[in-house]
Amino acid sequence: MFKRLSVTITATTALWLLAASLTMAATKKPQPPDEFPPSPLEITAPDPLLPRNPDKDKQPLSVIEQQQLETELDKLNQQATAKLQAGDELGAFDIWNRELRLRRYLGSLKEVQALGRVGAVAYQKSNRPEVQYITQRLQAIQKQAKSQKTTDLDLLQALGLAYQQVRSPQNAVEMYQQVLTAVRQQQNPAKEVEILQAIAQVHLSWFDYSKAADRYQELLQLATARGDSVNELAYLQRLAYIYEQGKQPQQAIEIQNRLAEIYQRQNNPTQLPALKLAIGSDYESLAKKNPNLLQEAFNNYQQAYTIAWQSQQYVRAGEALQKLITLYRSQGQIQEALQASEILVQTQQLASNFYGLMKAYDQIGKMHLERKNYPQALQAFQKGLELAQQLKYEEDYFSGQIQKLSRQIPQ
Repeated sequence: MFKRLSVTITATTALWLLAASLTMAATKKPQPPDEFPPSPLEITAPDPLLPRNPDKDKQPLSVIEQQQLETELDKLNQQATAKLQAGDELGAFDIWNRELRLRRYLGSLKEVQALGRVGAVAYQKSNRPEVQYITQRLQAIQKQAKSQKTTDLDLLQALGLAYQQVRSPQNAVEMYQQVLTAVRQQQNPAKEVEILQAIAQVHLSWFDYSKAADRYQELLQLATARGDSVNELAYLQRLAYIYEQGKQPQQAIEIQNRLAEIYQRQNNPTQLPALKLAIGSDYESLAKKNPNLLQEAFNNYQQAYTIAWQSQQYVRAGEALQKLITLYRSQGQIQEALQASEILVQTQQLASNFYGLMKAYDQIGKMHLERKNYPQALQAFQKGLELAQQLKYEEDYFSGQIQKLSRQIPQ
């Protein structure tokens, strides 16, 4: 009897507890998990570095109070930098976040400048949460600035730079574009150039060559109109680079020819050989669709060689000759290629380029092999072997070529 009662009570109790737990589970709403922890830049706890609570007092800090606070915040920045250098990244960003929370009491401009500085470090250290916190704060400041009746161009430009530092190019360009529109309305050409350069650099940093080129073309037009030859040259050089990187040979040739004209007017042969090589290479690229342009590639390579030789730039002269040899061979003009190769040998000797000289003899040997001129091929490979032995490089290759030829040449 006692056992049966005990069992009954135990079963009843278990059923009651189960029912209670089910009721609690039904009435308790599930809590969504926090996707991101709260931003440390939005902590509102009082800080001992503040002389008083400006938010509570509804009064901004006085000039003297701001100066004192700024001095202390500069010290925090130094402490954070020291911790980072010592390997304590977590401690460093704790200090920097405290600094950034307090920088807002010095005004939006100084806060944005500090956000950009710390954001650049966070990005470099691949600290994605920190970059996100800083970007969110920048967006909040941007929104606040947009609601103001007057436009603070210095703040917008600082926001553009800060967005660059946290690698947010679209936001950066948006800020710079607003500044650009304003300075154009104000007819401030110096500031217009500064902002155009900033926008172009953002596009270039993110390999958006088309948009970067558009901006540098604007800068080029402004420099040309002002007769600013120094910046005109700089923008042409940058455009030549952009069009090369963007695989736009036709546009590159147009810019490079303008550069060539400037160098010729300046009587500056130093830059011309490399430029002529680049033009020749672009014509060679275009000749894949239009073979008639191959002659332009020849012409520019020949000009590169001539200018380089006359100015004793023997390394460049060797590069131009090699381009010519390759083109000759591609057109089946082996005799012309051999003649150019003999000049290449002299050029590499003058340049003291023993590796290049060894490769030249190898090239000559291969071309003689194509024409079944075995004695001449053997002679070239023997000279190549002598250089290979000095360089201790590809000795087995030249020895193998000589052995093959020795079996083919009648003794």
